[in-house]
Amino acid sequence: MQAFDWSTGTETEHLDLARDAPPEDLPHLARSYDWSMYPETVLGWVMAQKGIDLGAALEVFFNGEPERFNYMRKHDVPEEYHGAARVLDNICLRVNSGFYLAYPHQDVAARKRVARWLEYQQCDREEGRRGRWILDETILSTLLEDTLRFDRSEEDERYFDEPSLMRDLFSPIMELELSRRIMRMLPIKPR
Repeated sequence: MQAFDWSTGTETEHLDLARDAPPEDLPHLARSYDWSMYPETVLGWVMAQKGIDLGAALEVFFNGEPERFNYMRKHDVPEEYHGAARVLDNICLRVNSGFYLAYPHQDVAARKRVARWLEYQQCDREEGRRGRWILDETILSTLLEDTLRFDRSEEDERYFDEPSLMRDLFSPIMELELSRRIMRMLPIKPR
């Protein structure tokens, strides 16, 4: 993986670097991007790509220091920060819409910041206040509680208790997908 140097270059050069990066490098690129440079152009493009996972999106969101503007009205945000605030708006909207997927067995580097943010959200609700960015706890719980993990023994029991040739033959049609028993045999791509 290539190291990105964001301390030099123009807005166009930064965007070209991001567009030329392999898709698997985009989450790292987004995490390491300097928000004092060109966040609206570069992060605006990167964070709209399919390969960004929920953990990376949350880390990028908190790298943008949303605490600075969360209780400010949009019109009160200083003009030089409008671009950064728009990127934060878009990340929050994408998180809440489920655009960023949570991958099993991946932790959140910004776990403490997310937990603190959710605590403040709850306090705001109790006090009748509302910040600019409200993260959906239901969507975040998938990642924070790692609910995508499966217990392999229970999965094996499900399929081996009652073996059935008919179920194996028709499961792709009945479930409109491959059987999980077959899919678990597929190799896992290294990250």
